[in-house]
Amino acid sequence: MEVCSDRRVAASLALEGLEALKRARPLIHHITNDVVTNFTANVTLCLGAAPVMAPSVEESAEMAAMAGCLLLNIGTISPIQLDSMLAAGRSANERGVPVVLDPVGAGATALRSSAVFRLMESVRISVLRGNAGEVLQCAGAGGRVRGVDSAELGEPDRRIFDELAGATGAVVAVTGAVDYVTDGHAAFEIPFGHPLMGRVTGTGCGATAAVACFAALGGRLVERTAGALAAYGAAGSIAARRAEGPGTFVPFFLDALASLDETGFEA
Repeated sequence: MEVCSDRRVAASLALEGLEALKRARPLIHHITNDVVTNFTANVTLCLGAAPVMAPSVEESAEMAAMAGCLLLNIGTISPIQLDSMLAAGRSANERGVPVVLDPVGAGATALRSSAVFRLMESVRISVLRGNAGEVLQCAGAGGRVRGVDSAELGEPDRRIFDELAGATGAVVAVTGAVDYVTDGHAAFEIPFGHPLMGRVTGTGCGATAAVACFAALGGRLVERTAGALAAYGAAGSIAARRAEGPGTFVPFFLDALASLDETGFEA
């Protein structure tokens, strides 16, 4: 399978998606972890979409039905929250709303692993976004994680990700130094980003929020996912040039995300 690694293609997909988000301003329903709620809401707003956090099972299905995309993030999963995710996921599936899953820390504990597999079995997932260790766990390939971080050494066999996409029908997005996005038929390498992003809590979850925003636009999901990660990584590169460290990175990052345009990609 041919892999597109052209930066200009990725930038074009990002810019097209950003313009569409400004026009559409889709509603993104987040059922996410307690650590990143504020940050991912801000990422969603900066990209031009509208965030809503509705984790309660009493309303999650109803909210999913009116959203442009449903984001499920298991970073602080509990049995009660899992029930809410399942209800929202089924509601989204019934109405054709895309579902984006972030399997945070899959493989670290039995609860996380069982939650991910139950979601993947019970809900039709549109995009699976995680680090290499998490996605390998989802594929049943024994990925290694340490807490919520990937403990994979070296470059994993990307054929595993292609096969997972083919088997599930989901776009699989594996983020790292170079992001890899595949639907089993077409694939993209996204070379943007900066190591400083890994020193701030929630940047991986923020990448999933970006994917959810772009997924809400419709169209070919593998391209939407590649565009989302290109925009997110480019904003990280721009912010890192201005920041003095992790503490100053976040405000510069949100500014860059909100103002990203063709000039930013050229830089």
